[in-house]
Amino acid sequence: MPAKPDAPACERNREPILAVLRRHFADRRRVLEIGSGTGQHAVYFARALPRLQWQCSDRADRLHGIGQWLHEAALPNTPPARELDVAHGPWPRTRFDAAFSANTLHIMAWPEVEALFAGLDAVLETDAMLAIYGPFNRGGRYDSDSNRAFDAWLRARDPDAGIRDFEAVDALAAGIGLVLAEEAAMPANNRCVVWRRPAATAG
Repeated sequence: MPAKPDAPACERNREPILAVLRRHFADRRRVLEIGSGTGQHAVYFARALPRLQWQCSDRADRLHGIGQWLHEAALPNTPPARELDVAHGPWPRTRFDAAFSANTLHIMAWPEVEALFAGLDAVLETDAMLAIYGPFNRGGRYDSDSNRAFDAWLRARDPDAGIRDFEAVDALAAGIGLVLAEEAAMPANNRCVVWRRPAATAG
């Protein structure tokens, strides 16, 4: 059997992210994680927030590795990971009162980022929360030299990838009725941005 996937970055950033999630997800019931990757974040956050059902999702080729982490942890609040390609679906038919995604926007093409928010519009409940972790630019400018170098590396691998401007992402969030709740600085020049969907603007 292939070795369980491991992402060292998950071990480094999980505590700062959890601190943000504790502030905003403490009263949530069901969270959809988009782009669960290895599944490490899911296990850590679901164990720390046991009242929250944590639904992993990712493309089909990632599901086996996620399943290894979920199986080993054997937590009661982590159902089997489900296949989800943000551009092509299938999006869940059930609704969630929270969503989370880490280190995904900069590896998606911009049309996929737009598809992500369009899909979230249909699955987020009234008063839902959305938390996104990763690097962001401001006004087209890099936060650091390391982010500039990282962006160049991303674009060399895939011209459609790259660090996204916060303002453009925030506009997509606003387009589905989400209002900025917190923008928290994270280690390694990343951010954890949280939006809330007020009841009056839910679709």
